[in-house]
Amino acid sequence: MSSVRASSAVAPQALVRVGPLTPPHRRTLRNARTVAPLVIRPASAADAEAIHALISDHVEEGRLLPRNLGEIVVHVHRFVVAADGDRVVACADLAPLSRTVAEVRSLVVAQEARSVGAGRRLVDELIGRATAAGFDKLCAFTHTAAYFVQLGFSIVPHVWLPEKIDRDCRTCSQFRRCGQYAVMLSLTRNRHSCVPLASLHG
Repeated sequence: MSSVRASSAVAPQALVRVGPLTPPHRRTLRNARTVAPLVIRPASAADAEAIHALISDHVEEGRLLPRNLGEIVVHVHRFVVAADGDRVVACADLAPLSRTVAEVRSLVVAQEARSVGAGRRLVDELIGRATAAGFDKLCAFTHTAAYFVQLGFSIVPHVWLPEKIDRDCRTCSQFRRCGQYAVMLSLTRNRHSCVPLASLHG
């Protein structure tokens, strides 16, 4: 009985002490409402500048390579975006490395759209597109390998992806000093799907 009375006595104090935590809690809920209606869709030419700005804003984090606006304009059809109304809050590029291997490139999620599944939904979309296009493998080069492992990818030696090394790594300023992990996902082909590879190679 005494223990119950003791618990009742401290309860009001505990409620008072959590008061200062209320403002951050409200901010979290407000952010969640802001990005809740996210729409995952193919990027259009009108999204090119927003994609470029999103990537450029996150290059300073040191985990992303810069992309030229002109390059994005040319390859915008390879991107998928997460949109909150008219605003692009996340993007990812499905970049073919060969006829059998594609890469998840420039996966970027704005700070306020993180923790609501935007990145996962974009990767899932790219997996579906890569599978439908007939690729055998989907890879990524990342500093956060654990994130991709949660999505079903496996960490592999860089040499398992010679297509990436020959196409991009040899000309990169960080070649042989790269701190990124190579991750790869084997894809199951859908024999009834046919998306022209030329539409991705663009």
